[in-house]
Amino acid sequence: MYTGPTIFSQLMQQLPWHHFHRCVARYSGNHKVKEFKCADHFRVMSFAQLTYRESLRDIEACLRAMRSKLYHMGIHTTVSRNNLSNANEQRDWRIYAEFAHVLIVEARRLYADEELSVDLDASVYALDSTTIDLCLSMFPWARFRRHKGAVKMHTLLNLRGSIPEFILISDGKLHDVNVLDYLVPMPGAYYLMDRGYLDFQRLFEINTCQAFFVTRAKDNFTFKRRYSRPVDKSTGLICDQTVILTTFYPAKAYPEPLRRIKFRDPEDSSSLLVFLTNDFTLPAMTITKLYKARWMIELFFKWIKQHLRIKAFLGTTPNAVKTQIWIAISTYLLVAILKKRLRIETPLYTILQILSVSLFEKTPILQAFQAWDYETKTPQSHNQLMLFE
Repeated sequence: MYTGPTIFSQLMQQLPWHHFHRCVARYSGNHKVKEFKCADHFRVMSFAQLTYRESLRDIEACLRAMRSKLYHMGIHTTVSRNNLSNANEQRDWRIYAEFAHVLIVEARRLYADEELSVDLDASVYALDSTTIDLCLSMFPWARFRRHKGAVKMHTLLNLRGSIPEFILISDGKLHDVNVLDYLVPMPGAYYLMDRGYLDFQRLFEINTCQAFFVTRAKDNFTFKRRYSRPVDKSTGLICDQTVILTTFYPAKAYPEPLRRIKFRDPEDSSSLLVFLTNDFTLPAMTITKLYKARWMIELFFKWIKQHLRIKAFLGTTPNAVKTQIWIAISTYLLVAILKKRLRIETPLYTILQILSVSLFEKTPILQAFQAWDYETKTPQSHNQLMLFE
């Protein structure tokens, strides 16, 4: 009979705790803290994510019911609503943000050889944001509109493995295009963005860094055609042109030629798309497929909101909100890392479902997934996110 650590404890063992303690020391997270230190805080918040706890009272009641197993889970102190609430409000959120970036580096290494939906050796990233609605009366610092509060999670998603490479949490007022100022483009990489990021000065900076972008043109886009390439119109391509900007300020901001590709999806005749890119070598159809792959970030946001707890918050201060979001991201990355290290074939969603009902069990973690009689089913809709299949 197996008498080793619980599944939750085995899951926590996958984390690089020496890096975590460095993050804690950097921001004096345990200064004058006698009980419920940062490691306990992280474990409890991860437990809440994995078991879908909805409130401080819910977390407290669940852990008290299993108090005899807390030590074996690595939680070495009694968990109360006050302790958890104070930790969310007072522990510097940057501790958990920096630790999440440590996990991002590890996940990126593990998923570096994942295949793309497009036959391309280069790194491909999708940039977008999602808005998390908040009640303005409870979160007055997060004013978005006159009667609405919100925070935005700006994300740069590596399409090899759906790993977030960069995350910025801001108030709802920050325009998406301003996030380009925080990016350091990687030479040779491709950045996929929607029209909200169309700023020619910032796009020219990406071009100067010898990176590539693919975005959509706005309806008022004005240009002068320099050259047209032949296209196969049976594929949906309408034109493939080299153009220069003609409006004064855009032309000043981006003085070099651009590639303009016009495409109508054969499966949806009402969908007319105009792409802009600084890549003049890839086939036009590859450019359209690249932009289509950007949809993965929309599915990532949908998946995160559905399966992790970032819509109902356990605190109302900016620190509490950011702490919860960063620990949610860390939990996502931890499960992704576990899946790759243990070579688990089960989809990420099913892994989370198994973990949610078995964290207190004392069984080898790999055995818990092998014993699960799982049948892979074809999703009914391509809009469903089946990450890490």
